[in-house]
Amino acid sequence: MRLGDFGIWTTYRAIGEENAGEAAKLVEDLGYGTFWLGGSPRLPTVRPLLAATESLIVATGIVNVWQNEPAQLAAEHAELMRDFPGRLLVGIGIGHPEATSDYSRPLSAMRAFLDGLDSADAPLPAEERCLAALRPKMLELARERALGAHPYFVPVEHTCAARALLGKSGLLAPELACVVDPDPEHGWSGARRYAKPYLGLRNYTSNLLGFGFTEQDFADGGSDRLIDAIVPHGSAEEVVPVARAHLDAGADHVCLQAVGVDGIPRDQWSALASALGLSFGR
Repeated sequence: MRLGDFGIWTTYRAIGEENAGEAAKLVEDLGYGTFWLGGSPRLPTVRPLLAATESLIVATGIVNVWQNEPAQLAAEHAELMRDFPGRLLVGIGIGHPEATSDYSRPLSAMRAFLDGLDSADAPLPAEERCLAALRPKMLELARERALGAHPYFVPVEHTCAARALLGKSGLLAPELACVVDPDPEHGWSGARRYAKPYLGLRNYTSNLLGFGFTEQDFADGGSDRLIDAIVPHGSAEEVVPVARAHLDAGADHVCLQAVGVDGIPRDQWSALASALGLSFGR
């Protein structure tokens, strides 16, 4: 499964589920390797993305373990892979305690969920799943029980540390949100508006405390240095060096999320593809 160096990360809430096929076709035509569907999607909802494209990999970022049963997820995966062989990567995550009343013992819950996938009538193979992982123990589980890890809301320093834990062969595909807008004021405000909710989730803030940030960096939508590290903003040419820095730090693939746009961010995806040197129509 070849994800390519760069993919696009978005949600149906952002682009509109009715626009799924159009968005996926644009992503493929622009030369990105993978379309990441976030927002805790149900797996069958990726079908329009696959049906509208020829070779694009579709990945979930992420399927939530509290909202799915392993046996059903494995059956849904098997059905999609029969129709679109080799083109589906199931990203699986534990979510956040602030969002899930059932949240408890995340590492044990993830192990149990993976056990369920392995024992299903049509098992979901380890090489066709990845884990949303930030901290060392979940990264180690991603190395042992999945293709690799899909971290979210992380600086380049986390990518370097994650690569050391995953070893040479484990997939490392960090998400990178960005505001593609040459107006500095719009860029700063858009980045802070996006970051603010995540800075209220302790999974993310606890992780960032291990990479040189302090509680003061989380106030008022994020300090300048935190925003620069987590949500680069400016022209596409200004954003791309941060994406490439993740590759240099050990990422195999970077998922770019253009934020602050209503509907399909055609101009932003196109500008990023051009700045990355992707081939239109591949």
